[in-house]
Amino acid sequence: MVGCCVPAGEDGPWRGLDARSETSYSSCMRITKLEAWPVTMALAEPYAIAYESVEQTTNVFLRLETDERFVGYGCAAPDLVITGETPESVRAGLYDVAAPALQGADPLRIRLHHHLLRPVLRDQPAAFAAVDMALHDLLGKACGQPLWRILGGFRDCIETSVTIGILPVADTVARARDWVGRGFGCLKLKGGRSVDADVERVRKVREAVGPRVEIRFDANQGYTVPQARDFVARTRQARIAILEQPTPRAEPEDLGVLAREVPMPVMADESLMGLRDAFRLATQDLVDMVNVKLMKVGGLVEAGHINAVARAAGYELMVGCMDESALAIAAGLHFALAHANVAFADLDGHLGLRDDPAAGAVLLRAGILYPTGAPGLGFDLA
Repeated sequence: MVGCCVPAGEDGPWRGLDARSETSYSSCMRITKLEAWPVTMALAEPYAIAYESVEQTTNVFLRLETDERFVGYGCAAPDLVITGETPESVRAGLYDVAAPALQGADPLRIRLHHHLLRPVLRDQPAAFAAVDMALHDLLGKACGQPLWRILGGFRDCIETSVTIGILPVADTVARARDWVGRGFGCLKLKGGRSVDADVERVRKVREAVGPRVEIRFDANQGYTVPQARDFVARTRQARIAILEQPTPRAEPEDLGVLAREVPMPVMADESLMGLRDAFRLATQDLVDMVNVKLMKVGGLVEAGHINAVARAAGYELMVGCMDESALAIAAGLHFALAHANVAFADLDGHLGLRDDPAAGAVLLRAGILYPTGAPGLGFDLA
């Protein structure tokens, strides 16, 4: 019997399951070592959003060694405000929880590892995402295929937006012109601190870049419903393509009010932290589309579950990111390339990171993201 297991003798989700059990096939790859280390990267250009200013980010890189030639890599981008994690808590979760569970285990049994680790890393989605990435990286390498092909292979490249933080009007326009000059056809403007200032910046950017460039706007929970209505009414001529998370995460019904009233698509971001949130948003029809970030939801497997809910609800999906190394961006890219329901990408979190150990893990040409073509996530850390 293929995949038989030896009862682990424990209660809960662990009962009767053991990822280290023997299988019927003679040769089985095993995980021999887990290593995790933090890397702090400065941003070439610090930026501001509705609730914080960011000058640097710390990612935690993960390395899974096996008893064969394959090594899998993952990356966590913890954010205390969004994921509730710190680099220290991520490393603790990886060493104290993931390492004992994965030691000696078959890395290709990804769904089993997901089932066993999800309950105990539920409050550490970025740490869980790093494990999920590294296991998928090993799967691709063992198969000799880029991950996007294994996951579905729908497309081989995708356009990404590029984000402009909250800046004075003149600086915002200058950044917009610069990005468009580099070939980007989609801009995401941050706001949420002042409706008047946001309206002026959106209008001026549209005047500067012309009608063909797509503009998205992200208020990062900064508006009330009346403020969002006012913003939409005053920027209608600017033809904003997406209004992302205009209202607070704690009040999801406000998203529903706006989705029913305003003439532009309303997207959930911070209001979507996992599968349960996706189900609630869909069953109550609170939004028009959703933004899935691997760091928020816990990796590619969970993103796939959310995508299924979104598709059932008729929602298009955007794959977004945090301030992430190109390695984590690669994981989001492979997911986006694999699934037909992913209509948008906002995978620019690696741009401007100084001394990124995974620089080159994705290829960017005139605003279009491509995988490297190598197996797995397509990149090996030195």
